[in-house]
Amino acid sequence: MSIPQSGGGPIERHEQLAEYLAEGCKPKADWRIGTEHEKFGYCKDTMKPLPYEGDRSIRVMLEGLRDRHNWAPVEEGGKLIGLEKDGANISLEPGGQLELSGAPVETIHETCDEVNTHLREVQSVADEIGAGWIGLGAAPEWTHEQMDLMPKGRYKLMNDYMGRVGSMGRVMMRRTCTVQVNLDFASEADMVQKMRVAIALQSVATALFANSPFFEGKPNGYKSLRSMVWRNLDAARTGTLPFVFEEGFGFERWVQYALDVPMYFVYRDGKYIDALGMSFRDFMQGKLPALPGEMPTLSDWADHLTTAFPEARAKKFIEMRGADGGPWRRLCALPAFWVGLMYDQNALDGAWDLVKDWTPAQHDALRTAASIDGLQAKVSGINMHDIAHEALILSEAGLRARAKTGAGGLVPDETHFLNALKESVETGRVPADELLDDYHGKWQGDIGRIYADYSY
Repeated sequence: MSIPQSGGGPIERHEQLAEYLAEGCKPKADWRIGTEHEKFGYCKDTMKPLPYEGDRSIRVMLEGLRDRHNWAPVEEGGKLIGLEKDGANISLEPGGQLELSGAPVETIHETCDEVNTHLREVQSVADEIGAGWIGLGAAPEWTHEQMDLMPKGRYKLMNDYMGRVGSMGRVMMRRTCTVQVNLDFASEADMVQKMRVAIALQSVATALFANSPFFEGKPNGYKSLRSMVWRNLDAARTGTLPFVFEEGFGFERWVQYALDVPMYFVYRDGKYIDALGMSFRDFMQGKLPALPGEMPTLSDWADHLTTAFPEARAKKFIEMRGADGGPWRRLCALPAFWVGLMYDQNALDGAWDLVKDWTPAQHDALRTAASIDGLQAKVSGINMHDIAHEALILSEAGLRARAKTGAGGLVPDETHFLNALKESVETGRVPADELLDDYHGKWQGDIGRIYADYSY
């Protein structure tokens, strides 16, 4: 979840809202990669989730990273709730999931170095306190009550609001994890093409990265329960957004969408103020009950944009949001997949050719089928396995064309980061399939064995 935005002055013209998005336009030479991943912490002796307070806790983890690895603290209300260093930050998801939001880097090689360093640092602290960390799309057995809500004002308001809409908001908050990548665009037209490809192929990412087949100790009928949870979260802020594919889509159309997304909060003087589900459109007219007569700032707009949760999200960059959290190789494979498709024009054009004839109904159906069947999903003549195969070919070609070297020039490009996904396409099996095989096979139904076998 995002941290409060700052530095934006008052909104005096409607046009400022789209201009804010347009400020993200960059020449290709300045495009960067920002990878984020979340993971679950637990106590090794009890296999229960880490609480916020205590000798073995999220707070102690953050203190250890701060003191041993020179991260700067981020506090709210006197509580340590995050860390910052060199353009990266470590933050807490609502249930204590630890998220690394990586610094913007130029290559996947740098992303993987960053992930490796982070996981080593986390393990060094965790080992001392008897904690472990595991990468999954959903908590395998923990209940809602077992997972502390982290001490962030934003989460308290979201928790209350999500109890009134949808059916899975609180499950999403505490018991899911993702890996995502944030990518740049050159122009409004480039943003439009990338958003269309991102929304359409997000179901492929859901299938390839499906890694949440368990819930409360047993198989749940989905390969990506996390994807199902997001579908049942809050229809006003999630989904595949058919308007993205309509003629005239651009920055202003995204503004019109976001203006009607119900607000969670307004951040003032270090505190989160309940916005009562009103719209930002109301706020623009000075009609927010929590702040009567007050007009919003660009910082408020930036905050609000972080509370829309579609499959891909436009801000000053584009966020790819369809994948489950997972093992190390997939933390590097996710940005590689999307960079290959998005940062080479030939690959991007080829990806658009793959999906340009799909209908909104097919987008939704593929999203659902991917969560249930993974690469075996089929929707009205569209075979997920075939689409994933074609998308990987395009991504690999895009990475090869980028020719970003690693290991001091010894590695010619970034294509090897796709190997985990290529294995999935070759076998038709995704992480959820391996987990289910272990559960029904060598684990003999003992879900507790997942920690020893799949932790970082």
